[in-house]
Parts: sequence; structure tokens; C-alpha cells
Amino acid sequence: MSTSTTSSGNLPASGGAPEQGHLSEHGGLDRRTLTVPALVFLIIAASAPLTVLAGGVPTTYAVAGLTGVPLAYVLLGVLLAVFAVGYGAMSARITNAGAFYAYIADGLGRRQGIGASWLALVSYNAMQIGLYGLFGFALSSFLEARLGLALPWWACALAALVLVGVLGISRVDLSAKVIAVLVALEFLVVIVVDVVSLTVAPEGISAQPLMPSEFLAPGIGALLAFGIAAFMGFESGAIYSEEVKDPARSVPRATFIAVLIISVFYAVSAWALAVGVGPGQIVAASQELGPDLVFVFLGEHGGVLLTDIAQVLFITSLLAALIAFHNAVARYFFSLGRESVLPRRLGAVGRRNHAPVAGSLTQSGLAVVLVAAFAVAGLNSELGPLFPVLTLFTWLTNAGAFGLIFLLAITSLAVIGHFRRDPGGHSAWVRWIAPAVSALGLGAVFVLILVNFDVLIGAEGPSLLAVVMPAIILATGVLGLVWGEYLRRRRPAVFAGVGSGRAVGDGRSGTGPQEDAEPGQTVQPEQTVEPERTAEHG
Repeated sequence: MSTSTTSSGNLPASGGAPEQGHLSEHGGLDRRTLTVPALVFLIIAASAPLTVLAGGVPTTYAVAGLTGVPLAYVLLGVLLAVFAVGYGAMSARITNAGAFYAYIADGLGRRQGIGASWLALVSYNAMQIGLYGLFGFALSSFLEARLGLALPWWACALAALVLVGVLGISRVDLSAKVIAVLVALEFLVVIVVDVVSLTVAPEGISAQPLMPSEFLAPGIGALLAFGIAAFMGFESGAIYSEEVKDPARSVPRATFIAVLIISVFYAVSAWALAVGVGPGQIVAASQELGPDLVFVFLGEHGGVLLTDIAQVLFITSLLAALIAFHNAVARYFFSLGRESVLPRRLGAVGRRNHAPVAGSLTQSGLAVVLVAAFAVAGLNSELGPLFPVLTLFTWLTNAGAFGLIFLLAITSLAVIGHFRRDPGGHSAWVRWIAPAVSALGLGAVFVLILVNFDVLIGAEGPSLLAVVMPAIILATGVLGLVWGEYLRRRRPAVFAGVGSGRAVGDGRSGTGPQEDAEPGQTVQPEQTVEPERTAEHG
């Protein structure tokens, strides 16, 4: 059965500006460059397996006070696989670097899509910029400990920012190759940690961390709230849909593969670490040593050289995640600039490499401003060297994860809206059962994160910050809705092109307000470039 598929085009916008220098506002992203393996690596890089093992797993054991962490990763992996059923089916129909933005605009309405785009921008930016805090601290500490070179955390962060920025304005396949190497090395060191853990096993090979009684206990809320953050980035495959070979098949396939690998890898590694330290000791050891647990464990049982290698790869793991989230933000800026939802200059790409140059530079600029602000704020702080970890990293990454979980839940509803209008021959499982289950499950996790946000940011007792940070994230989405209503009333040509994946003029010569269309229907005012429609078998 044929279905309507929105595809991104490279035609000039109505009233578009001419090409200038090495940038073009007429071009699209690099077409059909990425393969499924490359896309899988890009997805996994955002989840940062080694960072999760070294930082996320011990922290989850410590905060939840439960040994059922492996089961949490299994349960969350199943939930996200169910989400990927409808998400993958929708990504096979809609090809747009805006991903959440385009899907929600199609399934729930254009205003809602614009609100989602603003929420996605602030959430992905928070995730990416927050990682500079941990990267700067990790690299600064390592250089001082091993080479006696004392550099401030912000200098290390800015060095990474330059490298990430250069890769961001280069061909996407270059970033993919760099990330593939870094992720492969991450997997290698995690496997080594797992093998060492199972070899040591002071209490023997135990299935205790896999027992339901260790999971279904008080503390499960914190367990799931912390655990879901480890998966953030798994949904990013759709962001590269305009640059991947055969997007209708590659994006869903890569998403499922990434979710499977990530969930199994996290569960096995969390179990192995518990066995290596001892199921009866893992919670206490995690509470005492925190993120240093893995490196202390390796130092005791693997030697100094292995520990140093693991620390270096921990730093490169963070670098890979920085690249992946930077790419995501750059493509959201590109998508919104192309359709004139944000200033059209953000849609400019490199004339030769078709990289989202304007979006990349904008993201790098935001990162410079925030890193500089936290560097100044941290001068003479009582938190000492841990300042960027306890503030920039902790605050922003948890706020970003909060926003992304909300977007996942809303996208599940958008999938239902899309297939209710056009079933396309899909089963009820794909059209509404799986999306409804994922919406309920992700909604529950969203509430758990909100309830446990003070714990997530390390606050001792009630904290104003635990209210302000989530409020800022959600307020951004509300402002996006307001901006969508403004576009509907004042710039109908732009509003009609929302989510189309095509270059649209700024619409400033529109004649006035128009009635909102049903989700998925295309309104055709003057100066609107109608989305290209291609027939495709569902």
C-alpha cells in the first residue's frame, strides 16, 4: 500500500538568499553517506558505554541502594525497544533531520511540533554542554596525575570544543569514522573490565543482582530514573535520516540494533561489576568510591597500565558523546533554519561538504558562552576541582535527560496520531498498541525523574534547583508553542511548511492569519514550498 512520505529536498527556498562564500542556503545535508554500522556507532557514541560503566553504574548502585541495577537496564531496554516499534515505522515514512520536531508536527500538529523543536534544542544542548564539565575535569585530573601538567578544567573543555567544532563542520562520515574507532575502544575496555570482574569474583559467580527481589524494592524509582539517562541518544538515528543510505530501512534497523546492544551490554557489565566487587559489597563500595570505583578496582586487579588505559578511554568516551550530541544539535538548527522556523541563516550548509555549518557554529558558540560562564562562577568555589562535575555536568545533563524523556513520551502519542490518519497496512501493534505502551511507560519514568530530581542533581534535602531546572526545560517547550502560534497568525507561509523538510521562505509577506490544519495536512498559502511527496510501500 502506498503511503505519503515527507522527504527533504534541496530546492531553493522561496525568495532565498544567494550562495555566499563557502556556505549555501540552497543546499541540503550530505545525501546517502552513512551506512547502518556507521549509524549504529553514532547512536551508541551518544550513550557512551564506558562513561556509563564508570560513572552511571556505580552512581545508580549508590543512590538506589539496590543490587538490581542489571534488571533495570533490561526493563528499560525492553521499554525503549517497544518505543522503537512505532518510532521506527514512522521514521520509514518521514525523512527529516528534525526528527522529534517533524514527527510531532505530523502526528499532533504544527504548533506542537514547533514546541517540541524548542524543547529538543534546549535538551540536546544541555546534554552536550554539560558533558564538557565532566570531560574538562577528567582530562585535567589525568594530565596532572600522570604528567604533572596543571591545566584548568575549562582549558581542557575548550580544547575539546575546538576539536568537536572542527568535526561538526566537516563531512558527517569523518565524524562517523572517528566515533567508530572511539566506540570500538570503549567496548574493548568494558569487556576487559567484565572479564577481570568475573575472574576475581570474591563471593563467586552470583545471580543475586539478577533476582527480581533485588529490583522490586523501595528505591526502584531512583533506580529507573538514573538508569534511563544511560540510554539517552539511542533515538538519534532519525536525526541522520537525510544522510543515511536507504533511510526507510536503515534508521529503524540501526535504532533496534543500538537499543539491543546498549541494553544487553549495560546489563551484563553492571552484573559483572557487582560480581567483581561482590554483591554484598557493591552498594557500600559505590557509595564510598562513586565514579572512581571502576578505576580503583582495575588498579587493584589489573595493574597501573590497564587503569591508565581505561582512564584515557574514559576521556575519549566523553569526546565521542560530545561529537554525537553536537551533531544532533547542529541538525536541529539546520532543519528549523531551512524551514524558516528559526532564522534562515541557521539552515546554511557547506557548499562542498554539505555539513550543517551554521548550526554547528551556533552550537559551538553556545558551548563557549556556558563553559566560560561556569569557569568564572567556579573561581575560588568551595567545591574545588569537582565544581564542573557537580554543577555544569550534573545540572545540565540531568535537565537534558528530563526533557528528552518527555519528548519520547510525546512522540509515542504522535505515532498514534500519524497512523490513525494513515494506517498504511501496519498492524495494530505498530499503529497504537506499542506506542501506547511506550507512552505510558515513558510517562511513568518521566514522573519518577521529576520526583527524584533533587537526588539526581546531588541536592541534600529539598532544593530550589530541583524545581527551577525542570521548569526551565518545560517552559522552553511552552515558549515554542507560543512561537508556533505567532507563526500561524503572522507568517502563515512558514507555518504551512513546518515539518515538511523543504526550504521555505521567511513568509513575512504573508497576508494574515489562517486556520490551523489537521496534523499531517499541508496548507498552501502564497510563497509556501509544498513538501515533496513520494510513493513508498508501507
